[in-house]
Amino acid sequence: MFDIGFWEIIFILVITLLVVGPENLPKVARTAGLWVGKMRSFVASVKADIDQELAAEELKKTLARQASVPELEELIDEVTGDPLASMESQTQDAPENKRSMDNNDKPADATVTDDTAK
Repeated sequence: MFDIGFWEIIFILVITLLVVGPENLPKVARTAGLWVGKMRSFVASVKADIDQELAAEELKKTLARQASVPELEELIDEVTGDPLASMESQTQDAPENKRSMDNNDKPADATVTDDTAK
């Protein structure tokens, strides 16, 4: 952060001791410590707010990317749409699925039992 070495700190402390005096130095040190603590907490809260905003922005981008997937759009339409309409479409699709399943259930070497085939 700051490029302050050991000797610079000693120099600042000596000047502070000469200006403030030995009897007021503990009070000044305490006040300076409180201000430094307040500054650190302020910086930490700003940093947390920025991180929260970045996370929210990334979440919005992820949701927008996922919403652009057609399968998810259909699923969202089913979930948020009219439940009766989705039930009707499922019942209309059901006989077709059953017919295709019936055709697939027959074995390949099945014997024909039809009277016309005999």
